[in-house]
Amino acid sequence: MASSPKKAASAIRLHKYIAQAGLASRREAERWIQQGRVRVNGRAVTQLGVSVDPSVDRVEVDGRVVKAQQQKVVLLLHKPRYCLTTVKDPQGRPTVMDVLGPVPWRVFPVGRLDWDATGALILTNDGDLANRLLHPRYGVPKTYEVKVQGIPSQEALERLRTGVRLEEGITAPAGVEVLRRGPKATWLRIVLHQGWYRRIKRMGQAVGCPVLKIHRTAYGPIGLGSLGVGRWRHVKSLELNRLTAEIKRQGNG
Repeated sequence: MASSPKKAASAIRLHKYIAQAGLASRREAERWIQQGRVRVNGRAVTQLGVSVDPSVDRVEVDGRVVKAQQQKVVLLLHKPRYCLTTVKDPQGRPTVMDVLGPVPWRVFPVGRLDWDATGALILTNDGDLANRLLHPRYGVPKTYEVKVQGIPSQEALERLRTGVRLEEGITAPAGVEVLRRGPKATWLRIVLHQGWYRRIKRMGQAVGCPVLKIHRTAYGPIGLGSLGVGRWRHVKSLELNRLTAEIKRQGNG
């Protein structure tokens, strides 16, 4: 059986142990547990809140033993269009892992970019970092260049900035500025602190400006720069320090 925190000082919550092993974020690990994909000492665990002692307990995900991972890796990928932001797709569609190619680390994507969206995507084996980046409390800003149909009115732009009513409620304030206007379309820079599903497309639809293209230029202080489409690089120590500072600043806000 899984260990209890009272029995072992080294005990750790199961979902956190999976995240620290570099397999997924804590949130994703919780889903794996609920889906019955995780076994402890040969027995399936489907309830959250279970703790394990890594020095004693054997943890498996999909039949593979989970081993602690020491080296933390954070990568930045320039995601191309028409691939899923996931590690594996049951339907066999291309994923960002196919774009990344063979690397010596077991990393996973943090958050989502739509199938047809492009731009900055962080991949890591640091489950704690991924958890903070995904948690609504921290709200790390993400910057996008968005092409919308037509020319948005000032009223539409103001609605995007102050909040648009969607199914979940009213969106949080967003930074919105016009980059350039064309005869049939407009490019906007949009900065979001909130990660609702397909939020940009739904916001555009709600204000009468259908979204044609989405390109994420930066994740917090980490920008694409000259990184080519489909290419990746290590996130630099200075960038990671700035990202950590941003997380702390947002968390204390």
